[in-house]
Amino acid sequence: MNKSDTKLLKRVTITNDLGLHARSAVQIAKLARNVKSKMWIIKDGEKVDAASIIDILTLACPKGSKITLKIDDPSDLDILNDIAKLIERGFGE
Repeated sequence: MNKSDTKLLKRVTITNDLGLHARSAVQIAKLARNVKSKMWIIKDGEKVDAASIIDILTLACPKGSKITLKIDDPSDLDILNDIAKLIERGFGE
């Protein structure tokens, strides 16, 4: 992985007590649908489409899970950061 690729990744920990559940998956997917290219969520080597609620839920992320957010296009960096903040703040729950 070259240095420019690391700017397209953000590692975050699920902090809310309910973990990554349906309501939080909807919030992520809604933001991820605004990317110009693709956005991914990676957990334990499994990579899913961040714009798909069902895909997000298949990752089964309880509180404390460490996930990686990845974008394919650098112009989507603001959305990547917005989703990372959303997760770090516990989805407002």
